[in-house]
Amino acid sequence: MANKRYTDAATALEGVLFDGMTICAGGFGLCGIPERLIDAIEASGVKDLTIASNNAGIDGQGLGKLLRSRQVKKMISSYVGENKEFERQYLSGELEVEFCPQGTLAERCRAGGRASPAFTPRPASARRSPRARRRRSSTARNTSSNAASAPI
Repeated sequence: MANKRYTDAATALEGVLFDGMTICAGGFGLCGIPERLIDAIEASGVKDLTIASNNAGIDGQGLGKLLRSRQVKKMISSYVGENKEFERQYLSGELEVEFCPQGTLAERCRAGGRASPAFTPRPASARRSPRARRRRSSTARNTSSNAASAPI
C-alpha cells in the first residue's frame, strides 16, 4: 500500500498541480477548509484554476487568498456573498462564475469523485407528481387518437 503521509502540504501536492486544473475544495465558510493546502496552492503559482466550493472564502482568508493572487479563473459555488475581491473580479469580468444550488454542487462533487461520466439533475419543473403524470399521459392519448381520426 502506498504511503499517503506527507510532512507538509507542499510535499503532498508535488507533481499534482498544473495550470487550468479543477480543484474541489471542502469546508463550509471558513470552517473545515484545507488551509495548508490552499497556502501551498497559492505558493505554487499555478493559475487559471477552476474552483468548486460552496463559497469563495473572505478577503485574504480561505479561497480568498487564491482570488487575491489572481490564480482563479472560474468559481463554481452556491454562495459568494462575503468576499469583496470576488465581487470586484466578477463585476469587472476577470472572474467567471457558475452558481450552483448546494445540493446539486454536493452531488456533482460526489459524482466527480466516483469518476462518473456525467451527472445532470432533473429540474424541479420536471419532477411531477404521479397525478400530474397520469393527467399528462391521458391528454397525450386523447390527442393522438383524435389526430388519427381527424380529416387531412
